[in-house]
Amino acid sequence: MYKFMENENGKPQTADTFMPVAGESLISMRNIWKTYQMGVEELHALRGVSFDVKKGEYVAIIGPSGSGKSTLMNLIGCLDSPSKGEYWINGHQVAEMTDDELAKIRNKEIGFVFQTFNLLARATALHNVELPLIYAGMRAGERHDKAQAALASVELGDRVMHKPNELSGGQRQRVAIARALVNHPSILLADEPTGALDTKTSMEIMALFEKLHAEGNTIIVVTHEHDIAERAHRVISIRDGEIEKDERTK
Repeated sequence: MYKFMENENGKPQTADTFMPVAGESLISMRNIWKTYQMGVEELHALRGVSFDVKKGEYVAIIGPSGSGKSTLMNLIGCLDSPSKGEYWINGHQVAEMTDDELAKIRNKEIGFVFQTFNLLARATALHNVELPLIYAGMRAGERHDKAQAALASVELGDRVMHKPNELSGGQRQRVAIARALVNHPSILLADEPTGALDTKTSMEIMALFEKLHAEGNTIIVVTHEHDIAERAHRVISIRDGEIEKDERTK
């Protein structure tokens, strides 16, 4: 289990006293709440969530529909902001970032993999993978080389000029993973990455995540499937907006 660090007086830190130590954690969340106003009622999607993810970890966040796991994923990915609490990513407090800084975090620090692939239908695999580099302003020759290398890393070096409709579901997800990796992000964040795939292809994608983790990548997979979560090395179970269990599996 992950515990709060102690402060200089030897007492457990709270959200008010917490300050991440440089190099300790890529992600530090303290007392995170997310509340939605539904007319006169408040809906608490997250209720005081606190945890850390260190560099090189392979973590699964699992929970049933409505548990708060998708809300948590959006906060981790800086796609949304908490109603209360503190979130630090790579030593930077998210609440203090400008919109431009958050956009840079999303483009360079976090590689996103979605259930629906989110590929441009008329673009080649190579161009789809180049997109984050285009947004980053990288020169054409350099981004071409980086995109080719990313596709080779997911065993699609011979499919660079294929469009999504010329690829299988598993190959499309590999293109999406290559796109997520091309900027060498601090965190690979995958939302139900096997949800649109058959069982055999799902296992191939999870084997690829294991390979990427072995190469030093930090991976967070959000899922409702226990067999997918069990492939990770640490599982955070969430229910009713709270962490129910946080344990290492390997």
